[in-house]
Amino acid sequence: MIVLTQGKAPRPTAVALGLFDGVHLGHRAVLHAAAAHKAEGLLPAVFTFSAPSISYKQHRQVQFLYTDAQKQQLLAAQGMELIYSPLFPEIAPLTGEDFSARILRDLLRAQVVVCGEDFRFGKNAAWGTGELIRLGQSHGYRVECIPPVQLEGERVSSRRIRQLLADGHPEAAARLLGGDYRIGGIVEHGNQLGRTMGFPTLNQFFTPGQCTPRFGVYASVAYPEGSPVPAVTNIGMRPTIGDTSCPIGETYILDWEGTLYGRDIPVALKAFLRPEQRFDGIAALSRQLARDIAAARDYGAKHQQEEQQ
Repeated sequence: MIVLTQGKAPRPTAVALGLFDGVHLGHRAVLHAAAAHKAEGLLPAVFTFSAPSISYKQHRQVQFLYTDAQKQQLLAAQGMELIYSPLFPEIAPLTGEDFSARILRDLLRAQVVVCGEDFRFGKNAAWGTGELIRLGQSHGYRVECIPPVQLEGERVSSRRIRQLLADGHPEAAARLLGGDYRIGGIVEHGNQLGRTMGFPTLNQFFTPGQCTPRFGVYASVAYPEGSPVPAVTNIGMRPTIGDTSCPIGETYILDWEGTLYGRDIPVALKAFLRPEQRFDGIAALSRQLARDIAAARDYGAKHQQEEQQ
């Protein structure tokens, strides 16, 4: 994937427009429509914003689902070959006319622009799809508006996914995302407490402004070498230890040994097992970790049997 940081697109593009937080099923309908124009010789491209740079969307405070690195991987998997992801404050002052001319026509060399029916753009989000179609006629691109995607009688949205994760329902969130919700990030050194208890964990901190799933323990799957390995993940603030100021994901990979420090390891959340709780000492915590691991094994075995039937 080309990450555009300077200059302009190397050739004419079909551009998908949107925040694409989560790259869920609704977003994928827009992305796939843009990618389909590759058959016409257009470069599939996406205009989005750097996730941490936008904390409000249409006057609502939001927390982003995925980091920029995670989002780029998901966009590439949906066929995008060029991404332009500026900071929101760099683009926010532009009028709709300026955005159309300077960004879509001149920078991205758009010939086709694809967006959702409710797409808003320009300063104060004052322009909509009707204005985009009119501007496209002036600036040499045609516009395709994609209707919302419905699932289980409701519209697929990042807001809905965030709420499902906050409530501890990763399975339901996965259906809207089109795949498991994953935590990621560089594995960092911790206090080695898990290792001393016989349960070494990989530690991944959530980024400020990022949506955090319900605190507690999850059956999960880690990808230490690219292939799925059953695991158990605790998300929270480590109340028994009390040594962190921001949420952390701690994952124990079942029946696996190796060193993962400094690597970005995806961890997919499968099912919520129990809420986060404080224990009276390390011994009580260690006993509960053993029970959590047993519960994660039971979950994995049950679902493996269901998949084979």
